Amino acid sequence: MPGAETLEFRDVEGVSERVAYLMAAGPGEDSRIYKTTDGGAHWSLQFQNHNPSAFYDCFAFWDQKRGITFSDAVDGVFPAIRTTNGSTWQLIGSRLPAAQDGEAAFAASGTCVAAQGGKRAWIATGGAARARVLATTDGGNSWTAYNTPITQGTPISGGISIAFRDPHHGILAGGDLGSSSPPTDNVAVSRDGGATWTLASPTPFASAVYGLAYVPGYGQRTVVATGPAGAAWSSNEGDSWTSLPGVSGFWAVAFAGRSAGWLVGVNGTILKVSF
Repeated sequence: MPGAETLEFRDVEGVSERVAYLMAAGPGEDSRIYKTTDGGAHWSLQFQNHNPSAFYDCFAFWDQKRGITFSDAVDGVFPAIRTTNGSTWQLIGSRLPAAQDGEAAFAASGTCVAAQGGKRAWIATGGAARARVLATTDGGNSWTAYNTPITQGTPISGGISIAFRDPHHGILAGGDLGSSSPPTDNVAVSRDGGATWTLASPTPFASAVYGLAYVPGYGQRTVVATGPAGAAWSSNEGDSWTSLPGVSGFWAVAFAGRSAGWLVGVNGTILKVSF
């Protein structure tokens, strides 16, 4: 894509065989959204941020035309944007709860936002006194903030990745990005749509979880989590974990089915995972 050679692409969402959205994260005008309608042969620029203090982290879509993109807070407001037609994006920051000092999301894996069904979405935050989940049940028209028990309280800790398997059951992971020690309190689960969160077992690899995803078709509660220091999977939504031996250096994970999962990491490395 001309003019995009120096951008850092942090999230991609394929919404059909031919339609996909691509998000670049960065300060000011480096935060952008592109769209393809021909399977990636051509991309068009849909959105370019002009707020020098905004930094867009991740996005998620309900369908081909409706999605939401989240940015770190600016002057106490999250300059989140939403599309309802798949073509244009509008600011909806005034609809979200007020931000705490320093509150942000982490653009490590493109999974700080999760969308489910036709109208539900959740955003994982950190970097502030409290790590929160911001939730909507009406497509982004209104939002509620919920506290979480995950490691928090510093500019480099909090929720990093979030996923929901239905309107009620979800999992949140993160931790302390600066730690190289075995983690504690880096995974939590919800059974009421994100309103309350309970700590699960920590992952067996050191440091923080950067990305996690449910595995469709392999038990409702199967989850894979990954970070620079390792990767692991759980058959029981974080009650216990099994390490993926020899797997490290991967920041993000996604599944299209039990035999179609991918981890992506440093130096353009891609690892396929099947169950």
